[in-house]
Amino acid sequence: MMPDRTVPEGGVIRVVLVDDQKLMRDGIATILGNDPGIDVVGSAADGAAALEVVTSTSPDVVCMDVEMPVMDGIEATRRICAAPGSPQVIMLTTFDREDYLLRALQAGAVGFLLKTGSPEQLIAGIRTVAEGEGLLAPEMTRALIRHAVESLESQPDAAASAVDDLLSARERDVLVQVAKGLSNTEIAEQLFISAATVKTHISHVLTKLDLRNRAQAVAYAYESGLMEQG
Repeated sequence: MMPDRTVPEGGVIRVVLVDDQKLMRDGIATILGNDPGIDVVGSAADGAAALEVVTSTSPDVVCMDVEMPVMDGIEATRRICAAPGSPQVIMLTTFDREDYLLRALQAGAVGFLLKTGSPEQLIAGIRTVAEGEGLLAPEMTRALIRHAVESLESQPDAAASAVDDLLSARERDVLVQVAKGLSNTEIAEQLFISAATVKTHISHVLTKLDLRNRAQAVAYAYESGLMEQG
């Protein structure tokens, strides 16, 4: 299935910030407040409070810290993403740990950025996920590929069989381009089809492979060996 909530082009993106450090929340709020296309509608200091804030404010994007008291960001993400019409969740952390990445993707996060990135990267990331795209920091993409290669070595046939059995040739083509990090518009240009058709193919891929989002699709493409075939 495709992400539940996307923001129309030109619309204001409603954001909730979740971090146990007030200084961090205030700093990010200041950065985002300088962009007229982003509106910070709420904040929380832990995952449990985040659930309440998300329910009361209906944001488009949640910027979620990982390590927090009461309830960590991964469990909060899992609960947020389980609800119909859920917002897009970007994990923000100072740690480039591979286990965080994998658990966050399994929980339903569509993006993963390091707090050491620039304000411009954060704003661009929020816009990217608000449009229904996936987002991974370069450092995390390398970790994801490394994990996928290890999974492929241990179980070389299962994921590949599912791709061959369940996806059409065009859907496999689209999945390859998604795994390369291309946007819907870029995929449309590469395959000479419309962006709307690309979106439909991605929706079918996610449904057939029982994946939550594009980030999980990237992992699956590498785990199946599809990228090696290309």
